[in-house]
Amino acid sequence: AMAVLFIEYPKCSTCKKAKKGLVGRGVAFEERDVVAQNPTADELRAWREQSGLPLRRFFNTSGMLYRELGVTQRLDEGMSDAEAYALLASDGMLVKRPLLIVDGVPATPGFREAEWAEALGGGRAASAPDAAS
Repeated sequence: AMAVLFIEYPKCSTCKKAKKGLVGRGVAFEERDVVAQNPTADELRAWREQSGLPLRRFFNTSGMLYRELGVTQRLDEGMSDAEAYALLASDGMLVKRPLLIVDGVPATPGFREAEWAEALGGGRAASAPDAAS
């Protein structure tokens, strides 16, 4: 079976909607509160590397803390990846949520229904004929 990890901030309405979608699909998943059990720098590094996405996609850019700490400017000024992972790991409110990790591979941070469906194997892409064969 797939290992599905759902990382949420329970008060976030988007997270609630995403979770409802997972439950509705009958997906078995492990839940984690992004603040109570903040991802570690090592986890974040592994997920970013698996995703192939720019590191800044993992920041909650609309959060108050992100703005208070002036993170955009610090990234623009050349903050190292190690510093960025350490910063993300310092407070779950800095991490973009919800996060869906399927067998160690994250979907794009935030809730994108079509992409999540694909990651979970029930998307349109999964039922399309295999073009490679």
